[in-house]
Amino acid sequence: MVDHTLLKPEAGPADVAALCDEARALGVLAVCVSPSLLPVDGTGLVVATVCGFPSGKHTSAVKAAEAAESVARGAQEVDVVIDVAAALAGDFDAVRADVAAVRAAVPAPGVLKVIVESAALTDEALVGACLAAEAAGADFVKTSTGFSAAGGASTHAVALMHATVGGRLGIKASGGIRTAAQARAMIEAGATRLGLSGTRAVLDGWDA
Repeated sequence: MVDHTLLKPEAGPADVAALCDEARALGVLAVCVSPSLLPVDGTGLVVATVCGFPSGKHTSAVKAAEAAESVARGAQEVDVVIDVAAALAGDFDAVRADVAAVRAAVPAPGVLKVIVESAALTDEALVGACLAAEAAGADFVKTSTGFSAAGGASTHAVALMHATVGGRLGIKASGGIRTAAQARAMIEAGATRLGLSGTRAVLDGWDA
């Protein structure tokens, strides 16, 4: 269920190689790295990247081009950030069109996850953003970039996302999940995937 994640701006190729080695040792599903660090040796792993990250304030054409290049460079999954302001304004047609442009650049079997930055949204905007992502053909909705001042994942957001699109789309909880107890709470709320940067600590705590 885990995307073992390294998105710090200062990360370089050696850090990504170490991330992949650790991911294989831990037995996680995927690694998630910045697009400029593709391609990676993802042997035995799913390779994911981000798009329009972390602000989401890129044009749809730029997001689509970034996603297409990442797929060409070996990404199997792309996590794209929505335009949060559009969701807050209730312009869900704009959110849907934005996601649809990236979906076209990430054809099946590529997986598209849509980061809605849930901590920055009202409940109404969160529901609308999730439905817009579904209408655009997304595979997952994801809580957070982990870079927003508004905060990261919450069980409330995950539960609402699950109530809105659960069973049809995957739910990825990401942002600030640092303990096994937090991870378990997200899963119990409906998360089907976890984005973790401190994966070893979470798994060690889980085993304990």
